[in-house]
Amino acid sequence: MENTSKFLCVPMNIDHAESICSWRYPQPYHIYNWQNWLDMKATGYEFADPQIRAEQYAAVLDQHQELIGFTQFFPMLGVTRLGFGLHPDRCGSGNGASFARAIAKEAVRRIPSNNIDLEVLTWNLRAFHAYQKAGFVHTDTYERPTPTGIQAFHCMVYSLE
Repeated sequence: MENTSKFLCVPMNIDHAESICSWRYPQPYHIYNWQNWLDMKATGYEFADPQIRAEQYAAVLDQHQELIGFTQFFPMLGVTRLGFGLHPDRCGSGNGASFARAIAKEAVRRIPSNNIDLEVLTWNLRAFHAYQKAGFVHTDTYERPTPTGIQAFHCMVYSLE
């Protein structure tokens, strides 16, 4: 089993948020890039809104207290839907499953009665396999609107140990 204790979820602060906005993923993962921080702040988009940031977002630090990712715990009725991102320099290095499992465990800790799920684009096989390894089970596939048009997603549910 992977060591999830090497990841720590902490409240996301403005420095974390600004740093995350500077991350740049290579194609085809570039769709996960955030707007620049000043634009996000001007519109109050997602974690630029202090209330949304406090209620739904966390920064993920490694054992050296370095920012290596973020997560969103999106509340739904009886479900916590996860969204997260690993720093681009850490993607593809074998940390995805332990990162996803640590976040799922944090979601369970926060609201134990909720189911935990996530959505992953169907073409993102690297993430899909990491989530499977972390304990997520594919339950559904559907299309939904995104900022770049209609996209196909897999829904995956965390299978508690």
